Amino acid sequence: MLRKKIDILLVEDNPGDIRLLREALDECRVNHRLEVATDGVKALECLRREKSIPFRPLPDLILLDLNLPVKDGREVLMEIKTDETLRRIPVVVLSSSTAEEDIRRSYDHHANCYICKPLDFDAFIEVVDSLGQFWLQTVKLPEKARP
Repeated sequence: MLRKKIDILLVEDNPGDIRLLREALDECRVNHRLEVATDGVKALECLRREKSIPFRPLPDLILLDLNLPVKDGREVLMEIKTDETLRRIPVVVLSSSTAEEDIRRSYDHHANCYICKPLDFDAFIEVVDSLGQFWLQTVKLPEKARP
């Protein structure tokens, strides 16, 4: 069990994938607070605290799908990584796309890593567990910026 509570922003429009990630986080016993944005505009509003609860901290980690309505994940990634306040938040692209162009463009826009969503629940749990181990226990993250 990870002791430190981690704030995670999940940017995902598929209700099934949202449920799957919640279950995987619970299964791995990641001590977390999960905020969900179902499109790119809502994600940026949440990060910029435009229409969100103002006292909520910025996330420690962003899990970003690429194929989103309104504003896609590629645009969201570019805006995050060019924003002085947000750019240090690690962004993990979690996508069903295995297209080399999506992978290359994500890294070109400074994604911290790119993970193809596993189809099998057990494999998904392994991915979430390894994310938890790496991002929450292994690496040293910068202090959160204040909104």
